Amino acid sequence: MTVATSSTGQSPQQPEPGPTSTSTGTGKRPVVETRSIDYVPLAERHGKVWHLFPVWFAGDAHLATVATGAIGVALGGNLIWTAIAIVLGNALGTFFMAFHSTQGPQLGLPQMVQSRPQFGFVGALLVWIVALVTYIGYTAFNQVLVGSTMEHLAGTPAGVSYIAYAAIAIVLAIVGYDFIHRASRWLTYLMTAGLVVFSVGVLVVAPFSADQLDLGAFALAPFLIQLFHAAVYQLSWSIYVSDYSRYLPPTVGVRSSFWWTYLGAGFGGTWMMLVGAVAAGLFPKLGLVEQIIHAGDTVLPGLGVTLLLMSVAPLITIGTLNFYGGSLTLLSSVDSVKRIPLTLTSRIVTLLVLGVASTALAFSSNDDFLTTFGHFLIVLGMLFTPWTAVNLVDFYVVRRGHYSIREIFNPQGIYGRWNWRGLTAYGVGFVAMLPFAVIGDLQGPLAHWVRGADVTMLVGLAVSAVLYLVLCRSLDIDAERAAVEAADEGLEPGPVHPN
Repeated sequence: MTVATSSTGQSPQQPEPGPTSTSTGTGKRPVVETRSIDYVPLAERHGKVWHLFPVWFAGDAHLATVATGAIGVALGGNLIWTAIAIVLGNALGTFFMAFHSTQGPQLGLPQMVQSRPQFGFVGALLVWIVALVTYIGYTAFNQVLVGSTMEHLAGTPAGVSYIAYAAIAIVLAIVGYDFIHRASRWLTYLMTAGLVVFSVGVLVVAPFSADQLDLGAFALAPFLIQLFHAAVYQLSWSIYVSDYSRYLPPTVGVRSSFWWTYLGAGFGGTWMMLVGAVAAGLFPKLGLVEQIIHAGDTVLPGLGVTLLLMSVAPLITIGTLNFYGGSLTLLSSVDSVKRIPLTLTSRIVTLLVLGVASTALAFSSNDDFLTTFGHFLIVLGMLFTPWTAVNLVDFYVVRRGHYSIREIFNPQGIYGRWNWRGLTAYGVGFVAMLPFAVIGDLQGPLAHWVRGADVTMLVGLAVSAVLYLVLCRSLDIDAERAAVEAADEGLEPGPVHPN
């Protein structure tokens, strides 16, 4: 697709290749990433599509995922049905998440910036603010996990761990995209080796009671709660999944980028959640850290601490992902209100702001923090489900991947400042979820239909997707596509959108 100038006569946000790019994209790249929310030209695209597997395997293979897998057992479900719920939940949530990953190579943009065509230049702030809260909350949650682990193992004061965690993750996020991919590959090798030893050992030792493996002991509520917690946990990656695929060339295709992401996140998430379910099933009265240590030692003396440390190490990577994605989202939010230069300095400033916010939240946590945060994540899952539906339907069904890169950065462009179609579908979808919501002791009036299980994800996806399709029937796609062709003329020497 070819582009001239935007409708305002300007070319927003430097669409041209940076000074370090080459004509083939295979030249020497800077150690520290220089781009932020701006478009990645084809000349700078690099990497292999299979690199998406380790990014999302390592992204899921950590302590927070282990905790998610222990939910079903903690609520009274037995191990076998909890394991089935984990597998099904991961398969469901990762399905939608992986489709977002395919958008990165096709558009060369971070995930949340891609929301402007559906919600408008300013309207996209709605989902961006929620995304920022998610990044900060997730990071604080991980800081608390690291703090409690290091306090248990080495007596390190939790506050020291909070600050050290944030500092390390911020530095790595500054280095950026290429380092994240390389570190994820090494962590994937490490975690796979450890998980194989533990998994084979558990099967050989077989320390499970008959009740834990009884398929006849089915309990609906724990099963559904575990299933949808796993699904929403994986779906939550959607807000930044294409941040880590946007440097890939569009020629990698939709199918391959989908499957490498799906398999990486699916295997990593499922495997680690199963570790959590096993540990909780064997030692239900212990805390998370003690459960992992005792479960590992059941297989081999000393393996427990090793397994725990291996589960903590990827938290540094996920902290880096959260800071990196949060920085891009904060830059997008500020850019919607006031145009700012997209420089390395601005990216560092946003990273520091996020670091201070998450660390302050970690310091303010109390003994009920994990429970409270679990409820908080349920709310965030409800807030992001309608966005996922609108974003994916727009990309794959309505506009079919045809967007103007320049107009996405144009406040007066063809996508408007406020897009009533996307905002309406989002709002109605969210409201439709409320009667089925389950947040701690609070339940919507229809939640009793499913024994208190939270099925809001299914409701929100269906309502928002169908309504957005209906509202977009009045959208003149042919006229918009012609405007896109005109707007993006000259952006690249060849077609921007191969599909």
